[in-house]
Amino acid sequence: MRKQIVFAAAMLTVLLGYGSSAQVASAQLSDGTVKIGVLNDQTGPFADIGGKGSVVMARLAIEDFNGQVLGKPVELIFADHQNKADIASGIARRWIDAEQVDAIVDGASSSAALAINEITRNAKRIFMSSGAATTALTGASCSPTTIQFNYDTYMLANGTVKAMLKQGYNTWYLLTADYAFGHSLERDVTGFVQANGGKMLGSVRHPLNSSDFSSFLLQAQASHAKVIGLANAGTDMINSVKQAAEFGITGGQQFAGLLVEITDVHALGLKAAQGMMVTTSFYWDLNDETRALTKRFAAAMGSDRVPTAVQAGVYAGVRHYLRAIEAAGTDDALKVAQEMKKLPVDDAYNKNVRVREDGRVLHDVYLLQVKSPSESHYPFDYYNVVQTSPGSEVFKPLAEGGCPFLNQR
Repeated sequence: MRKQIVFAAAMLTVLLGYGSSAQVASAQLSDGTVKIGVLNDQTGPFADIGGKGSVVMARLAIEDFNGQVLGKPVELIFADHQNKADIASGIARRWIDAEQVDAIVDGASSSAALAINEITRNAKRIFMSSGAATTALTGASCSPTTIQFNYDTYMLANGTVKAMLKQGYNTWYLLTADYAFGHSLERDVTGFVQANGGKMLGSVRHPLNSSDFSSFLLQAQASHAKVIGLANAGTDMINSVKQAAEFGITGGQQFAGLLVEITDVHALGLKAAQGMMVTTSFYWDLNDETRALTKRFAAAMGSDRVPTAVQAGVYAGVRHYLRAIEAAGTDDALKVAQEMKKLPVDDAYNKNVRVREDGRVLHDVYLLQVKSPSESHYPFDYYNVVQTSPGSEVFKPLAEGGCPFLNQR
């Protein structure tokens, strides 16, 4: 039996400064508290992009409500699923059955998130995915109570591939992480390359959390593709680029990091990462509000770190969830989910952003280019904003998603 790593709970119990007394009096909560669980990778390859930073961002969102909603305390717990679907399922089931958890947030790897999604759908609990990139969460595996914040593979492929094809990078070879996320991203990248006049020269799949990419990189190099696309993430993406530099591949072929977080750029350094194109829904240095949120995050983390898009998505998700409970006057998952889709997402970086019927949050999407060392003037000044696109133009259209429950209403 695999060991589960479960971290201590953190409670916030300051009196609520929101809502009228009538609203509180009419509240219908299932018990005496609203309990939220952050379930993600705390120690593995995605720990830096989610991990404890996601827990901190969830706490900041709860602090925005002074620790209470509808006159009841909001409790936060968190656990490490080690990117294993069976562990994710077990924790989610125990949280719901034994610990009365009302909502789960983050999810991290796509395989674990899909397992969480199955549990929360059957139990009628809210799932706010931020770390998982699979489009299945709003497609074939969609749920009335799942909301997908942050990126997905369709958006990542759409933004990056089209931009690079315009620059003449028309032949591609993919290094793909061999699990649900990688497969989904490979499929979407291939579709966009071929649909826009490019050519796929092949792909190779590697296990999650690989340490040796030499054979995979040599196959990519031998393809002579203009672009080696990295359909992986976290430490896998970082190690791919580092080992490619050791083989001298980066000088002759362009690397496209299809899921790159600012923590990855920081780990690589600007010298290695400069020029790389990145598609994301969040950058800490976009405006005064994102910088203020980053200042709160750094203070809570006790370091000079900046939040990733995954962590910002957790903040947006928890904040929107609590707003929806206030609006619905209950923590009943189906009613809260309906309210989450009625209300626009409005926080430090989302302004009047729609939640679509299938649960897809239509964030604005930014095409960024990693700066050279000489262009960076202060810590984490890593990106130039190349293009901003509304989510309605970048995420997969509703009609193409294939969400089953939409046809059953």
